[in-house]
Amino acid sequence: MQYKERRGRFYLVFKVLLLLLFTGIQGSAYSQVTGPVDTAKANSKRADSIKFQKQANTISKQYDVADLISNIFTPNKKPDSLHKRSGITIIPNIAANPSIGFQLGIKAVAGKKLGNDPNTLLSVAATSASYTTKGIIYFYINHNIYTPGNKWNFQGNLVAAKTVTPDYGLGIGQGAVGGSAADQALIDADRKPHALHSQFYTLREKVYKEVEKNLFVGAGVAFDVRRKINARDTANLTPYNVYSDRHGFARDHYMANGLLFNVQYTTRDNQNRAYKGIYADAGFRINQTWMGSSKSAVQFTTDFRKYFSLSSENPEHVIAFWNWGSYLISGNIPYLELPGTAKDAGFRSGRGYTVGYFKGTKYNYSEVEYRFPILSNKFVSGVTFFNLQTANDEFGTKLFQKWQPGGGGGLRVLFNKATRTNLCLDYAYGKYGSKGFFLGLNEAF
Repeated sequence: MQYKERRGRFYLVFKVLLLLLFTGIQGSAYSQVTGPVDTAKANSKRADSIKFQKQANTISKQYDVADLISNIFTPNKKPDSLHKRSGITIIPNIAANPSIGFQLGIKAVAGKKLGNDPNTLLSVAATSASYTTKGIIYFYINHNIYTPGNKWNFQGNLVAAKTVTPDYGLGIGQGAVGGSAADQALIDADRKPHALHSQFYTLREKVYKEVEKNLFVGAGVAFDVRRKINARDTANLTPYNVYSDRHGFARDHYMANGLLFNVQYTTRDNQNRAYKGIYADAGFRINQTWMGSSKSAVQFTTDFRKYFSLSSENPEHVIAFWNWGSYLISGNIPYLELPGTAKDAGFRSGRGYTVGYFKGTKYNYSEVEYRFPILSNKFVSGVTFFNLQTANDEFGTKLFQKWQPGGGGGLRVLFNKATRTNLCLDYAYGKYGSKGFFLGLNEAF
């Protein structure tokens, strides 16, 4: 017993000596560096270290689905440190709303900071494959990647789908005075649904270069292709048919291919669920016939998001604001590519309505959401939201003249505390009896 104690003390002294020796060597090596010491850089590193440690301590107090699974199956296992936690989250993709019917599939999201620079923004990616009771088959991959130091930002998505798109006419639900039967069919003031079956393929990729801190300029390409469009409607006067005939598009197919030019400014503290900061993006899409586009067109699109944390102790109390708009400047856009409900990049706008419920050549959307924790360990949170959308039509209704409201509430389950990934369960209402349950990963904006 005494031998073991002496041996333990010997190893302790030996480790201390090694530590002192290493420290001395390290100090001697650093003393060989010529020139003044960069104290500002050293202070910055210390500040980053303190900031990271504070963040780690805060996150360690949170509880997510991985903790729940660990507690159920390995209750005596010590929790992994934060840096070992996987940034990948996989869940069943189950949803039900008027657009799709009942959906079953799988969805995965991932988040990771690239490199060692603590100021590098979180890179995120997502993919999903699903099938619905309305015969929709949908597969997508999207990404938003920041290289170390935020020197470059890559944004893009790939979609391949067999879809059934509900169509409720052009405009914002404002009736037209007079007009022909074709005019009345196009505007569809009663919001009578029409189903459009088609194959849909899209590829978009933008590359941004940071030119000033948090400010990026970028360019890219977009290809949107629809094939085998079939209304399966015996009526000739449907909104899709009337619009396509009037604007010179074939009824059974089209392509909308063009160049993208954008400016982006971002100070969000997290791409998945921001507590504070701003995200702003504005740019032009220029569809070109030489790229295979059915028609040439120029669109201007804006995306602005602002986040206000209401508590330093509980930063999850957030008021979030979002405005998204798209405006045709010249040329013609295919009917199913018109900006409208849930036509933003993430297809998350307009909760309470189906995709494309309202649309026009000019469209603007605003939403405010209050996010708040329910449990002290942040495992369950809640949200309430309210939105407004407006669009023009071809019969005198101007943009911002008529608004349609929507709103609802939901629960959030913390799936991955390291990347702030939430499982989102929302129920939302709109006008004309429109309502639905919406399930997703990460916040709507």
